[in-house]
Amino acid sequence: MQNGMPTRAPRLLLSFALALVAFAASAQQAPTSAPNTADGGQHDFEWETGAWKTHVRRLAKPLSGTGAWVEYDGTTVVRPVLDGRANLVELRVEGSAGVIQGTSLRLYQPHARQWSIHYASMHDGMLTRPLHGSFHDGRGEFHGEEDLDGRTIFVRFVITRPTPDTARFEQSYSADGGRTWEVNWVATDTRVAQ
Repeated sequence: MQNGMPTRAPRLLLSFALALVAFAASAQQAPTSAPNTADGGQHDFEWETGAWKTHVRRLAKPLSGTGAWVEYDGTTVVRPVLDGRANLVELRVEGSAGVIQGTSLRLYQPHARQWSIHYASMHDGMLTRPLHGSFHDGRGEFHGEEDLDGRTIFVRFVITRPTPDTARFEQSYSADGGRTWEVNWVATDTRVAQ
């Protein structure tokens, strides 16, 4: 219990376990077609396995017009599961605005040749709606919806690798159906030397 509220960690872990089981079952039963690349994209995230030093810039109040940013530093650890058809990301950063701890579950969907990304913050222990997308020419782009202040908005998440040992993650929101986008999260990762 934290701050008088029951922890939701067991519920979160159960949700991840159920998602992994469902993914494994669908991966075995899903028909496959000729992939765009030799592996269809299943290995798109292999480069990210390991530990990273992370710097995050976050817009304090997205889609509010305030423009105030907060910054955090910490680590990200990426672990492959299910023979690389999924991975788990653990994020721990802190700054003057507090601490962010979260986890992402990324699942490869062979029939669609794309990935789904599911994120949960340890602040509330709830999974967000998944983002769906794929990599093209080294750039990953993922789209979905999210609830923000009682309204549904569009989300765009872009992953790029400026160098083999750095990665950039940029999230943007749109409140007008995707006509305009506001960047609200930029994370820069640098590989930890092993």
